Amino acid sequence: MVNIPCKLCEKRSARRHCPGVEGEICAQCCGAERENSIDCPASCEYLREARFHEQPPVIPDDQVPNQDIRLSEKFLREMEPLVFTLAVALKRAMETGRAVDFDAREALDAEIRTYRTAQSGLIYDSRPPNPYAAAIQEKLREAVEELRKELSEQKGMHTLRDADVLGVLVFIQRLEMQYNNGRRRGRAFHDFLTGYLPEAPAPAVLV
Repeated sequence: MVNIPCKLCEKRSARRHCPGVEGEICAQCCGAERENSIDCPASCEYLREARFHEQPPVIPDDQVPNQDIRLSEKFLREMEPLVFTLAVALKRAMETGRAVDFDAREALDAEIRTYRTAQSGLIYDSRPPNPYAAAIQEKLREAVEELRKELSEQKGMHTLRDADVLGVLVFIQRLEMQYNNGRRRGRAFHDFLTGYLPEAPAPAVLV
C-alpha cells in the first residue's frame, strides 16, 4: 500500500479523505483543523460523527448578554410562530451566503441592539460591518415585516409588538451561544436548526 502524506501537515500518513481540502489528510489534522482552517461541508461523514461528541464551550453566566430579558415558557409558546419564522429565515440566510455561526451571532447582536435602542426612545440602526452578518440581519428584518403584514391581513391590526420580537431574538441568540462549538468556521448551530426546523415556517397565528 502506498503511504500518502497528509495534505496539510505533510508529515503524518493520510488516513481519510477530506472534501474540504479535496485531498487526503491525517486524523490529527482533521480533528484540529475541522471548521477552523477547513471549511467543512455538512455532507462530510467525519464532521457528522464529530457533532455527536463535541461539547460547546461553557460560557460564564456573567458573559451571557441580555440577562435582564426574562423568557418564560408561556411567552415562548405564544411566540412559537415568530420563533419558527425568524429561525427559518436565519437558517436560509446562512445557507445563501455560506455564513458561519459567528456571522449569525453578530447579526443577532446587531438587531437586538437596534430593538433595545428603540425601546429607549432613540432611533439607532445598528449594522454590522461584516457583510455576511449584515445579510443575515436584513433577512431577519424582512421576515418580521412579512409576518407583520400577514397578521395585519388576518386580524386587521398589528399584533406583533417590538418587545415580542426582541424577546424572540434574545431566545435565538441564546440558542446560538448554546450550540456554537467555538470553531472559527463552525456551523454547529446552523446544523442544529437544520435538524429541528420544518421546511416552512409555522402558521402565523399569535395569541
